[in-house]
Amino acid sequence: MINQPQLNKLVKQYNQRAFIENDPICIPHLFTQQQDIEIAGLFAAVFAWGQRKTIIQKSKELLARMDHAPHAFILQHQESDLKKLIGFKHRTFNDTDLLYFVHFLKHWYQQYASLETAFSAAIKPTDSSVENGLINFYQLFFSLPDAPQRTRKHLSSPLQKSACKRINMYLRWMVRKDLQGVDFGIWKNIQPAQLICPLDVHSGRVARAFGLLNRIQNDWQAATELSATLRQFDAKDPVKYDFALFGAGVSKMF
Repeated sequence: MINQPQLNKLVKQYNQRAFIENDPICIPHLFTQQQDIEIAGLFAAVFAWGQRKTIIQKSKELLARMDHAPHAFILQHQESDLKKLIGFKHRTFNDTDLLYFVHFLKHWYQQYASLETAFSAAIKPTDSSVENGLINFYQLFFSLPDAPQRTRKHLSSPLQKSACKRINMYLRWMVRKDLQGVDFGIWKNIQPAQLICPLDVHSGRVARAFGLLNRIQNDWQAATELSATLRQFDAKDPVKYDFALFGAGVSKMF
Protein backbone atom coordinates (compact mmCIF):
# COMPACT_ATOMS: atom_id res chain seq x y z
CA MET A 1 0.00 0.00 0.00
CA ILE A 2 1.17 3.52 -0.77
CA ASN A 3 2.23 5.38 2.37
CA GLN A 4 0.83 8.64 3.71
CA PRO A 5 3.85 10.85 2.84
CA GLN A 6 3.61 9.71 -0.80
CA LEU A 7 -0.11 10.44 -0.91
CA ASN A 8 0.35 13.81 0.77
CA LYS A 9 3.01 14.74 -1.77
CA LEU A 10 0.54 14.11 -4.62
CA VAL A 11 -2.18 16.07 -2.83
CA LYS A 12 0.18 19.03 -2.41
CA GLN A 13 1.14 18.86 -6.09
CA TYR A 14 -2.43 18.97 -7.42
CA ASN A 15 -4.41 20.73 -4.69
CA GLN A 16 -3.40 24.21 -5.79
CA ARG A 17 -5.00 27.03 -7.73
CA ALA A 18 -3.22 26.10 -10.97
CA PHE A 19 -5.39 22.95 -10.96
CA ILE A 20 -8.57 25.01 -11.38
CA GLU A 21 -8.12 26.28 -14.93
CA ASN A 22 -8.35 22.94 -16.72
CA ASP A 23 -10.80 21.20 -14.41
CA PRO A 24 -14.63 21.49 -14.36
CA ILE A 25 -14.31 23.20 -10.97
CA CYS A 26 -13.28 26.30 -12.94
CA ILE A 27 -16.97 26.77 -13.79
CA PRO A 28 -18.25 27.59 -10.27
CA HIS A 29 -15.05 29.61 -9.78
CA LEU A 30 -16.43 32.08 -12.32
CA PHE A 31 -18.80 33.33 -9.59
CA THR A 32 -18.69 34.82 -6.11
CA GLN A 33 -22.35 34.61 -4.97
CA GLN A 34 -23.07 31.36 -3.16
CA GLN A 35 -26.20 30.47 -5.14
CA ASP A 36 -24.41 31.04 -8.46
CA ILE A 37 -21.55 28.82 -7.28
CA GLU A 38 -24.00 26.09 -6.25
CA ILE A 39 -25.94 26.13 -9.54
CA ALA A 40 -22.93 26.45 -11.84
CA GLY A 41 -21.17 23.75 -9.84
CA LEU A 42 -24.13 21.38 -10.06
CA PHE A 43 -24.31 21.64 -13.84
CA ALA A 44 -20.53 21.32 -14.23
CA ALA A 45 -20.57 18.20 -12.04
CA VAL A 46 -23.52 16.65 -13.89
CA PHE A 47 -21.75 17.28 -17.20
CA ALA A 48 -18.49 15.80 -15.88
CA TRP A 49 -18.01 12.78 -18.06
CA GLY A 50 -15.86 12.69 -21.15
CA GLN A 51 -13.07 15.12 -21.95
CA ARG A 52 -12.57 17.91 -19.42
CA LYS A 53 -12.14 20.46 -22.22
CA THR A 54 -15.60 19.61 -23.60
CA ILE A 55 -17.19 19.60 -20.12
CA ILE A 56 -15.89 23.12 -19.51
CA GLN A 57 -16.91 24.30 -22.97
CA LYS A 58 -20.49 23.01 -22.63
CA SER A 59 -20.81 24.41 -19.11
CA LYS A 60 -19.78 27.84 -20.37
CA GLU A 61 -22.24 27.55 -23.25
CA LEU A 62 -25.06 26.87 -20.80
CA LEU A 63 -24.06 29.80 -18.58
CA ALA A 64 -24.07 32.07 -21.62
CA ARG A 65 -27.63 30.96 -22.37
CA MET A 66 -28.45 31.92 -18.76
CA ASP A 67 -26.94 35.38 -19.27
CA HIS A 68 -24.02 34.48 -17.01
CA ALA A 69 -26.32 34.87 -14.00
CA PRO A 70 -27.60 31.37 -13.17
CA HIS A 71 -29.36 32.17 -9.89
CA ALA A 72 -31.12 35.23 -11.30
CA PHE A 73 -32.09 33.29 -14.42
CA ILE A 74 -33.45 30.39 -12.36
CA LEU A 75 -35.61 32.63 -10.18
CA GLN A 76 -36.64 35.38 -12.60
CA HIS A 77 -36.99 33.75 -16.00
CA GLN A 78 -40.21 34.06 -17.93
CA GLU A 79 -41.57 31.34 -20.19
CA SER A 80 -40.12 33.14 -23.20
CA ASP A 81 -36.63 33.10 -21.64
CA LEU A 82 -36.65 29.31 -21.67
CA LYS A 83 -36.40 29.42 -25.47
CA LYS A 84 -32.71 30.23 -24.96
CA LEU A 85 -32.25 26.74 -23.53
CA ILE A 86 -33.84 24.85 -26.39
CA GLY A 87 -31.32 22.90 -28.41
CA PHE A 88 -28.74 22.60 -25.64
CA LYS A 89 -27.07 19.21 -25.59
CA HIS A 90 -24.11 17.58 -23.89
CA ARG A 91 -23.70 13.91 -24.68
CA THR A 92 -27.04 12.36 -23.57
CA PHE A 93 -28.08 15.41 -21.52
CA ASN A 94 -30.53 17.41 -23.64
CA ASP A 95 -32.94 20.31 -23.35
CA THR A 96 -35.69 18.13 -21.83
CA ASP A 97 -33.33 17.36 -18.96
CA LEU A 98 -32.17 20.97 -18.75
CA LEU A 99 -35.69 22.37 -18.55
CA TYR A 100 -36.50 20.02 -15.69
CA PHE A 101 -33.29 20.96 -13.85
CA VAL A 102 -34.28 24.62 -14.19
CA HIS A 103 -37.83 23.83 -13.04
CA PHE A 104 -36.64 22.00 -9.94
CA LEU A 105 -34.04 24.62 -9.06
CA LYS A 106 -36.63 27.40 -9.31
CA HIS A 107 -38.97 25.39 -7.09
CA TRP A 108 -36.14 24.91 -4.58
CA TYR A 109 -34.68 28.43 -4.50
CA GLN A 110 -38.12 29.94 -4.10
CA GLN A 111 -38.21 28.20 -0.71
CA TYR A 112 -34.59 27.90 0.42
CA ALA A 113 -31.50 30.08 0.30
CA SER A 114 -29.14 27.21 -0.44
CA LEU A 115 -29.12 23.82 -2.15
CA GLU A 116 -27.18 22.49 0.83
CA THR A 117 -30.39 21.82 2.74
CA ALA A 118 -31.48 19.26 0.14
CA PHE A 119 -28.53 17.16 1.27
CA SER A 120 -27.85 18.16 4.87
CA ALA A 121 -31.44 17.77 6.13
CA ALA A 122 -31.02 14.00 5.95
CA ILE A 123 -27.47 13.81 7.33
CA LYS A 124 -27.04 13.48 11.09
CA PRO A 125 -23.84 14.68 12.77
CA THR A 126 -23.28 11.08 13.87
CA ASP A 127 -23.58 9.66 10.32
CA SER A 128 -20.33 8.20 9.07
CA SER A 129 -20.96 9.40 5.52
CA VAL A 130 -23.18 11.52 3.27
CA GLU A 131 -25.09 8.47 2.02
CA ASN A 132 -28.47 9.57 3.44
CA GLY A 133 -27.94 13.04 2.00
CA LEU A 134 -27.39 11.70 -1.50
CA ILE A 135 -30.49 9.54 -1.24
CA ASN A 136 -32.51 12.51 0.02
CA PHE A 137 -31.31 14.81 -2.75
CA TYR A 138 -32.18 12.29 -5.46
CA GLN A 139 -35.66 11.73 -4.02
CA LEU A 140 -36.31 15.46 -3.61
CA PHE A 141 -35.02 16.26 -7.07
CA PHE A 142 -37.41 13.87 -8.75
CA SER A 143 -40.36 14.53 -6.43
CA LEU A 144 -42.06 17.05 -8.73
CA PRO A 145 -44.98 15.57 -10.69
CA ASP A 146 -43.59 16.34 -14.14
CA ALA A 147 -40.11 14.80 -13.62
CA PRO A 148 -39.11 13.11 -16.90
CA GLN A 149 -38.10 9.48 -16.53
CA ARG A 150 -35.19 10.01 -18.91
CA THR A 151 -33.63 12.67 -16.64
CA ARG A 152 -33.10 10.19 -13.80
CA LYS A 153 -30.00 8.81 -15.48
CA HIS A 154 -28.22 12.14 -14.99
CA LEU A 155 -28.25 11.94 -11.20
CA SER A 156 -27.40 8.88 -9.14
CA SER A 157 -28.19 7.51 -5.72
CA PRO A 158 -26.59 4.93 -3.41
CA LEU A 159 -29.91 3.08 -3.60
CA GLN A 160 -29.00 2.26 -7.20
CA LYS A 161 -25.65 0.91 -5.97
CA SER A 162 -23.97 3.61 -8.07
CA ALA A 163 -20.61 5.03 -7.01
CA CYS A 164 -22.26 8.47 -7.43
CA LYS A 165 -18.96 9.89 -8.69
CA ARG A 166 -20.23 13.19 -10.03
CA ILE A 167 -22.45 14.11 -7.09
CA ASN A 168 -19.70 13.14 -4.62
CA MET A 169 -17.34 15.39 -6.57
CA TYR A 170 -19.89 18.20 -6.30
CA LEU A 171 -20.10 17.72 -2.54
CA ARG A 172 -16.30 17.82 -2.33
CA TRP A 173 -16.36 21.18 -4.09
CA MET A 174 -19.05 22.62 -1.80
CA VAL A 175 -17.93 21.15 1.56
CA ARG A 176 -14.12 20.86 1.61
CA LYS A 177 -12.19 23.95 2.62
CA ASP A 178 -8.49 24.51 3.05
CA LEU A 179 -5.97 27.25 2.38
CA GLN A 180 -5.35 26.17 -1.22
CA GLY A 181 -8.59 27.68 -2.55
CA VAL A 182 -9.57 24.92 -4.99
CA ASP A 183 -12.64 23.62 -3.15
CA PHE A 184 -15.11 26.20 -1.87
CA GLY A 185 -16.13 25.08 1.63
CA ILE A 186 -19.31 27.17 1.50
CA TRP A 187 -21.52 24.45 3.00
CA LYS A 188 -21.14 24.24 6.77
CA ASN A 189 -23.72 21.64 7.84
CA ILE A 190 -21.91 18.68 6.29
CA GLN A 191 -18.55 17.65 7.68
CA PRO A 192 -15.60 16.96 5.35
CA ALA A 193 -15.08 13.74 7.33
CA GLN A 194 -18.45 12.49 6.02
CA LEU A 195 -17.60 12.93 2.34
CA ILE A 196 -17.23 9.96 0.02
CA CYS A 197 -14.33 9.98 -2.43
CA PRO A 198 -15.42 10.37 -6.07
CA LEU A 199 -14.82 7.02 -7.76
CA ASP A 200 -14.74 6.23 -11.47
CA VAL A 201 -12.80 3.95 -13.80
CA HIS A 202 -9.65 6.09 -13.62
CA SER A 203 -9.53 6.79 -9.88
CA GLY A 204 -10.54 3.18 -9.21
CA ARG A 205 -7.61 1.89 -11.23
CA VAL A 206 -5.17 4.12 -9.35
CA ALA A 207 -6.72 3.28 -5.96
CA ARG A 208 -6.29 -0.45 -6.61
CA ALA A 209 -2.73 0.03 -7.85
CA PHE A 210 -1.98 1.97 -4.64
CA GLY A 211 -3.47 -0.83 -2.52
CA LEU A 212 -6.26 1.45 -1.25
CA LEU A 213 -9.16 -0.52 -2.74
CA ASN A 214 -9.82 -4.24 -3.12
CA ARG A 215 -13.32 -4.34 -4.55
CA ILE A 216 -13.34 -4.86 -8.32
CA GLN A 217 -16.62 -3.12 -9.20
CA ASN A 218 -16.77 0.68 -9.23
CA ASP A 219 -19.98 0.91 -7.19
CA TRP A 220 -21.22 2.46 -3.95
CA GLN A 221 -19.64 -0.28 -1.86
CA ALA A 222 -16.28 0.38 -3.50
CA ALA A 223 -16.60 4.14 -2.96
CA THR A 224 -17.33 3.65 0.74
CA GLU A 225 -14.49 1.11 1.05
CA LEU A 226 -12.02 3.52 -0.53
CA SER A 227 -13.22 6.38 1.67
CA ALA A 228 -12.87 4.26 4.81
CA THR A 229 -9.27 3.50 3.83
CA LEU A 230 -8.54 7.17 3.19
CA ARG A 231 -9.92 8.07 6.63
CA GLN A 232 -7.07 6.05 8.08
CA PHE A 233 -4.71 8.64 6.57
CA ASP A 234 -6.81 11.68 7.49
CA ALA A 235 -9.98 11.12 9.50
CA LYS A 236 -11.12 14.75 9.23
CA ASP A 237 -10.45 15.31 5.52
CA PRO A 238 -10.20 11.97 3.68
CA VAL A 239 -11.41 13.24 0.32
CA LYS A 240 -8.41 15.54 -0.12
CA TYR A 241 -6.80 12.37 -1.47
CA ASP A 242 -9.05 12.63 -4.52
CA PHE A 243 -6.36 15.04 -5.75
CA ALA A 244 -3.73 12.31 -5.33
CA LEU A 245 -5.76 9.71 -7.24
CA PHE A 246 -6.49 12.21 -10.00
CA GLY A 247 -2.87 13.37 -10.17
CA ALA A 248 -1.50 9.84 -10.36
CA GLY A 249 -3.94 9.08 -13.17
CA VAL A 250 -3.11 12.20 -15.17
CA SER A 251 0.64 11.69 -14.80
CA LYS A 252 0.09 8.07 -15.90
CA MET A 253 1.82 6.64 -12.85
CA PHE A 254 -0.61 3.73 -13.35
